Amino acid sequence: MDNVSFLKDLLNIYSPSGEEKEISNYLCEKLNSLGFNTYCDEVGNVIAKIGSGKPDIILLGHIDTVKGFIDIKEIDGKIYGRGSVDAKGPFAVFVCAVNEIKDILNKSVTIIGTVQEEERSKGARYIVGRYSPDYAVIGEPSGTSGITLGYKGSLEVEYSLKKEMVHHSGKDLTAAEQAIDFWNKIEHFCTNFSKGKKIFDALIPSLISINSLNDDYTQGVVAELNVRTPVDFDVEKFKDWITSNKGEGEVKFIDFRPPVRSSKNSKLIRSFIKSIRRHDGEPVFKLKTGTSDMNVVAEKWKCPILAYGPGESSLDHTPNENISIEEYKKAIEILKYVIRSL
Repeated sequence: MDNVSFLKDLLNIYSPSGEEKEISNYLCEKLNSLGFNTYCDEVGNVIAKIGSGKPDIILLGHIDTVKGFIDIKEIDGKIYGRGSVDAKGPFAVFVCAVNEIKDILNKSVTIIGTVQEEERSKGARYIVGRYSPDYAVIGEPSGTSGITLGYKGSLEVEYSLKKEMVHHSGKDLTAAEQAIDFWNKIEHFCTNFSKGKKIFDALIPSLISINSLNDDYTQGVVAELNVRTPVDFDVEKFKDWITSNKGEGEVKFIDFRPPVRSSKNSKLIRSFIKSIRRHDGEPVFKLKTGTSDMNVVAEKWKCPILAYGPGESSLDHTPNENISIEEYKKAIEILKYVIRSL
């Protein structure tokens, strides 16, 4: 199998979250032809197993992307396309690395391509209780020499308020003004909590959207907020604080993905360090303010876990998303050594 052509094939299949059926079918057919025992589970995740015995290794990547197809092109040693970085590139590394060493495997390797990672990790939530690996690698861009140890948590909140219409010259706050007042309280709380802290240890609030809903008799507002949370932060206590400061409005806690931070002291980490150095790199440990499927599975699996993959994460979701072919090929070699050494 030509590894670069395989990546291009994946990029040519448009698979935004919720529309992964075509790429799932392609991968099942392709991986079965390569000798993997492959199938799609009930939610559309692609499961590909090969080898047997211990240790049991899971390579978990996601096969969905954000919306917005990007024409596939190769320029100056880079491949442009939606998902080249986030995260079909890292997923292709998983497949290519295992495929090249499958005849000498003396352990069990399961490659999982999850669906809807970009929309609250539906695929990862489905499989998390169905596996218990000895080691897990999450396919996300970290750069060839980067090892991602952690991700911040993510709390999604919806604020809504509907009330009788008031005169704009009156003393009563409008629904929109009350929503802004609520947001200001959230922002002030996060700012005070985060003073003197590094960004991975801070609270990072975002006002995602705010919409007013008015007719002749009533006025209303709906706002969507997100707060990125650090490790060891009491989210339940924070929810209580939010509820007590909602005023006349109502709040719904839509979703929470817990933060995760892995220890550097594991066989998995040491294997990556050694492999990166063997391939002329210098390992760099990373902590990210975003989220990934690692947030969903780490607490349940309780095994050595990290995220790894080629590509610059600053290109995630951008119209200029691209990956270096040299870096892609190097990541395959690095992962092959890691799998053999575990």
